[in-house]
Amino acid sequence: MKVCVIKTSSMGDVIHTLPALTDAQRVIPNLSIDWVVEENFTEIPRWHSAVKQIIPIALRRWRKSPFSAQTKNEWKSYRTLLQANQYDAVIDAQGLFKSAFFATRLANGVKHGYDRKSIREPIASLFYDKKYAISYQQHAVERIRQLFAQALSYPLPKEKGDYGIARHFISADSIEPYVIFFHSTTRDEKHWPEHEWQNLIEKLTALSVQVRLPWGNEKEKARAERLAAGLSHVVVLPKLSLRELAGQIANAKAVVSVDTGLAHLTASLDKPNITLYGATDPTLIGCYGKNQHYLSASSMKEISAEQVFSQFLPFIS
Repeated sequence: MKVCVIKTSSMGDVIHTLPALTDAQRVIPNLSIDWVVEENFTEIPRWHSAVKQIIPIALRRWRKSPFSAQTKNEWKSYRTLLQANQYDAVIDAQGLFKSAFFATRLANGVKHGYDRKSIREPIASLFYDKKYAISYQQHAVERIRQLFAQALSYPLPKEKGDYGIARHFISADSIEPYVIFFHSTTRDEKHWPEHEWQNLIEKLTALSVQVRLPWGNEKEKARAERLAAGLSHVVVLPKLSLRELAGQIANAKAVVSVDTGLAHLTASLDKPNITLYGATDPTLIGCYGKNQHYLSASSMKEISAEQVFSQFLPFIS
C-alpha cells in the first residue's frame, strides 16, 4: 500500500506523527510512505522505516520571494515529484489551509483528513474526499493515530504509541554519564530564568554529574557559555545537526527542557525527560511517550530549581 502523508511542520508536530506510522506499519506489512514536509524537518521522517521517500516543501522560504525564478523552478520540481505517483491514500495530518491547498489537493489519490469540526482551519476540510470526526480532547499524537486508523481501515491499537525511531540512535555508553539541558526556545515567555538554570546546574555538578548544553544560534550559544562559566562539569556542545543531537540525547541519562521541539525529539527517543511549562497546558500537546514528566505553573518564574532537582534526581541516581 502506497500512502502520501502531509505533515509539513513544525518539529514537534512532525514528531507527533511518527507513532501513527508505526501503528499502520504493524498491520500493513507492505506499507510505503511518501511524506511531504518542510525542508528544515526532512531529516526526521527519514528515521522511520515505513518512509520510502521525502518530498520537501519550502513554503516558509518561498513566501519570502514568491515570484522569483528560483521559487518558480523549485515549485515546479516539487509539484512534479508530488504528482509522480498514484497513492492508495493521501492523509493530511496537518489540517491547515496551506497544507491542503499546496500539498493535499495536488497529490493523486483519495484524500483523507479531519472534518470541519475537528480541524483548526475548517476551510481545509473542503479539499478532502473522506473526512473524520476526531475529538480535540486528547493528545495530538492520539488524534493523528485515530486519523490514520480510520483512513486506512484498521482498529486503533490500545497500547501507547511507539515512535519507532529510538533504536537507530543507541550506541556505546558514554565514558562519563551526562545529562542534557535544552535551555532555549523561540518565545521569551517559555524561557526559564537563567539563575534557576544556574542553581540546577550547581546542584548536579555537586554530585559530579556532567551537564551538556546544546545551542542553535549565537544568542543560545552565549546563554550556554554564561551557564557553563567556571564550571568543570558543564560542557557547551559544538553546533550539531539534528541527527547528531539525537545521538547525544539517546546516550544521555536524562534531559531537562523548556517547551521546544527538542523536548518532543527527546520523547521520541524514549529518554527520561522533565519539560518545564509556563502558560502552555501540556495535557494535549506536551511531550508524549515513555518516561515523560513535566512541571507547570502559570509563569516559568514560579518553577524553582529545587522542584526540578527533586523530580530529576531518581533518573541520575
